[in-house]
Formats: sequence, C-alpha cells, structure tokens
Amino acid sequence: MSETVVTAAGTGDSGAQGGVMGIDEVGSRAADIVQNVETVIAGKRDAVTAALTVLLAEGHLLIEDVPGVGKTMLAKALARSVGSSVSRIQFTPDLLPSDVTGVSIFDQQSRRFEFKRGPVFANIVIGDEINRASPKTQSALLECMEEGQVTADGKTYVLDQPFTVVATQNPVEMEGTYPLPEAQRDRFMARVSMGYPSAPDELAMLSTRETSSPLDRLGTVVSLAELRAMIAAVQHVFTSQPVKEYAVELARATRDDRQLRLGASPRATLQLIRAAKAHAAMHGRDFVLPDDVDALAVPVLAHRLVPTSRAVGSHDRDSGPLIDAIVRRIVGETPVPVGSARRN
Repeated sequence: MSETVVTAAGTGDSGAQGGVMGIDEVGSRAADIVQNVETVIAGKRDAVTAALTVLLAEGHLLIEDVPGVGKTMLAKALARSVGSSVSRIQFTPDLLPSDVTGVSIFDQQSRRFEFKRGPVFANIVIGDEINRASPKTQSALLECMEEGQVTADGKTYVLDQPFTVVATQNPVEMEGTYPLPEAQRDRFMARVSMGYPSAPDELAMLSTRETSSPLDRLGTVVSLAELRAMIAAVQHVFTSQPVKEYAVELARATRDDRQLRLGASPRATLQLIRAAKAHAAMHGRDFVLPDDVDALAVPVLAHRLVPTSRAVGSHDRDSGPLIDAIVRRIVGETPVPVGSARRN
C-alpha cells in the first residue's frame, strides 16, 4: 500500500538549511549558546556542551539522573537559546502513543477524518521522565527519532527540521520506572548525567531562584535559520580515513570485550563520527581529530552497552559507572592515528 507524504504545516521551506555558516562563526555562536545556558545551569559545562553537540549533529539526547538536579531545566534552556519551536511531553503510565504523535479525529462538518498533530511536531521535543511510560508509548517515538516522520492512517507526516528529542529519565531502580529497551536506547546519540551541584553553585541557586525562575529571563542567542546554517556547517566538517578507522576499531573493541555481552552497533559508530564533527566545529575546526572521538566515546557509546552478569556482580545494581570505566579503558587501549594529543 502506498503512503501519502505530508509535510508539517506552517514550516515553509523548512528543509532548506539557508546556507552554510563559516566554521569560525559556528564556534563563536556555539560558545554564546553554552554561555547562555550556563546562566541557568551553573557548573555543568560538560552536560551543556554535550547537549549542544547532539543538537548540532542532528541526534537525540538522553539525560539520566535522580529527580531535581536540573534535567528538564537543561532541555528547556537549550530550546530557548536557539529560538526553535519546542514542546514538552510528561510521560506517565497512562500516556498513550497517540498522545505523543497525534490522532485522527472525525470532523462532523467536512465528514472526514483530520489528523491532529501531537507534541512531537516541534524542533525540540522534551520527553520528561520517559521511562515512566509504558514500553508501548516509549516505542511511539522510534519512527520519529529514526526517520523524522509520523505515519498515521496510511499517511506519512514529515517532521520539521531540525528535530531533536531531549529525553530525561530517572534511574531504573526508582519506583514506577520502566527500563528503556536496548533498541530505543540505541536511537539516542548520547547520554549524559547531571550530577549534584557543588556547594557554591547550590548556594548561589538559593539566592537567584528565591522569587523567580532564571528561565523567565533567558533570551534567544541564535535564530532557527542560524541554527540550520550551523548544522549545515557541521555536515561539511572533514573526517579523514584514519579517524574513521579509529572509530570503527573502538566500536569493534566493545563487541569483543569480555566484560560486555552487547557491544556498540554500527549506528553507534555512525553517530560517534557525527558527534565528533559537531565537537570539532564547536572548537572552530573544519576537520575531526581523534581527540574529538575520544571526548565523546563515553557519552555516545556507554548507554548502548550491556555488561555481563559476572562484570556487574550481584551487589551492584547501577552498572553505569562500570560501563563508563570499560569504555575509558577501551579508549586507552586502542591505538590512535598520528596527530592525536594522546600517545600510547
């Protein structure tokens, strides 16, 4: 059966990137975005940089940590900084797939069904506490994240670009959570953790947020057209053959490691290179270094890996730190091409 393709309403020529921005300007604008977000999220430079890297690489971000450390605040601050359309979905056990993607409603006057678009039709979709919804609802995002479209009643609705899902989740051992299946975790380009703030940052937060939220004062530093130009510039960043081979060797090493029963997929290798290109552009370079790959190996690869039961041990329910350590070990043991700051 053939499908009818429908573009998102009101987007105009949203697929056009509007030109390619110079690489020096990309680095400057990226620094402006990071600085703007840090007026809301203090002391979390690594998490903020990783979030922007994923956005410029046209990926999706998973933020995992305990409640109350600023996961949703980071997603909202990033969305407001780039002037894009944004929607928020609060995932709950009773949330239905149609609550995410949209539903066809019968119009009495026109005597036909009309598709009412769901909150997934936005440039940045914030999925709050994604692992509190049922697996069926979680899977509703898979087509959107992988193909940038929604299919309903034989029609395919193309999502506006850029399209990024920024999902937050609580640790799986907390009450009322459903662990994300491996297939869905693999759709996220990177996973980051916020961690608790330092004592000075937490003390400063008490003073700045007594009467209002800093999000209310957060302005836009990059327009949607400029964001598209930045993304286009990232796509033109050069990746040499040795760097590509290095990324492949890292992925293959995870598949052969004795402490892992599930290694990185080919999708992980592709997204590692995409993220490395964005990382290079944010640092004002139009070429990728092995150091860019090293910097992103843990956030891009770790959440896709599954350790063996022997590696985890019966006493350790949180395998996250263990997997991070395994990835760092693999990075340290894998020979790098000439030109890296790291030497074996």
